[in-house]
Amino acid sequence: MASLSFLRRNGGFGLQKGIISAGVTALRAKLSTEASAIKLEASSFNSGLSFELSEELQQLQEMARKFSREEIVPVAAHHDQTGEYPWDIIKKAHALGLINGHIPEEYGGPALGVLDGCVITEELSYGCSGIQTAIEANSLAEMPVILAGNKEQKKKYLGRMIEEPLMAAYCVSEPGAGSDVASIGTKAVKKGDEYVINGQKMWITNGGVANWYFVLARTDANAGAGKAFTGFIVERDSPGVTVGRKEWNMGQKASDTRGITFEDVVVPKENVLGGEGIGFKIAMGAFDKTRPPVASSAVGLAQRAMEEALKYSLERKTMGRPIAQHQAVNFMLADMAIGIETARLATRRAAWEVDQGRRNTYYASVAKCLAGDVANKCAADAVQIFGGAGFNTEYPVEKLMRDAKIFQIYEGTAQIQRLIIGRELIEKAKMNAL
Repeated sequence: MASLSFLRRNGGFGLQKGIISAGVTALRAKLSTEASAIKLEASSFNSGLSFELSEELQQLQEMARKFSREEIVPVAAHHDQTGEYPWDIIKKAHALGLINGHIPEEYGGPALGVLDGCVITEELSYGCSGIQTAIEANSLAEMPVILAGNKEQKKKYLGRMIEEPLMAAYCVSEPGAGSDVASIGTKAVKKGDEYVINGQKMWITNGGVANWYFVLARTDANAGAGKAFTGFIVERDSPGVTVGRKEWNMGQKASDTRGITFEDVVVPKENVLGGEGIGFKIAMGAFDKTRPPVASSAVGLAQRAMEEALKYSLERKTMGRPIAQHQAVNFMLADMAIGIETARLATRRAAWEVDQGRRNTYYASVAKCLAGDVANKCAADAVQIFGGAGFNTEYPVEKLMRDAKIFQIYEGTAQIQRLIIGRELIEKAKMNAL
């Protein structure tokens, strides 16, 4: 404001007769000094907000991007067609440290933040979201151990994940209990120093390749959801664990999805996470940290869809010019960009919030819901821009459209996310009214 006032007071200064060059020089110097002061003042107001990744995070992003383009993109179609689990990719990613990045340093991990993980996830998902889901499933299974495990549990179960390329799985969903976690029927009965688990889990990512499982089971038949469940670590080779067939899903076929049956599975009390009756809290707490990466995966797919559509629309010509120059197509591309940019910002905000040690349930649901919808819209529009070619398996966008749908379903459906957002708004309004 000081510079604006100075200009108003001296607006005609340079037009008056008799002004010498020294006066002009003095005016410029004054303007420069005041402008510098304003710049410094403004920077102090904006010091808490930056849209630029740190140099270290940019390097991590570039490494993940290079790996995705060189290792994942060339084999994505093969894994989609065959459903073969991407062990070769998993092993290479493990060697580079692109898996299990959130494991604390004291247990051999790099202790990356959620935002760091989101940056990696977006790049890997660009190559294939199915392969990325296989990788990200480790994070979901390990997060309850990170949040509630004791030192012995962390050393035993997180340490082994760093030592070799092993996978883990999060067993919560059941044939009759998905979004309604309180309806879980799997039971764990305490007998001496052990628990006996019986029940069936369904839609378990990495179910057939996991070394161990996080299992949520009911330990109190009469308590409400908040105190009825307990979290357990269950070894894959425990007697009574039966792995079902690989589910042949619509998309993300590289991911291993199965049903897991627990029949009189004996688990020692040492494998209880956090204590009896707090399993629900642990399981839901994990989502606050894992939903931002899932949103990032959706953003990565959306980015791929836009780039494929843009490239094709610049090559394909109708009526004497590239279809990208037709307003109808151009606007579709613009809408893709709008969705991707906003979803990416929402995702990074959600990740940043939890990295600050704050509860991010609201932001995590906003990010997951928005990014999932954006991924589906971008993939569908990419197919539309490709036209008949987009409906053909020889082109990559039909796979993107099939892969995108699950982002509106797993780790909390789009409807559940809206339910959470609405609930958070109401709770905030009540607090403000007090």
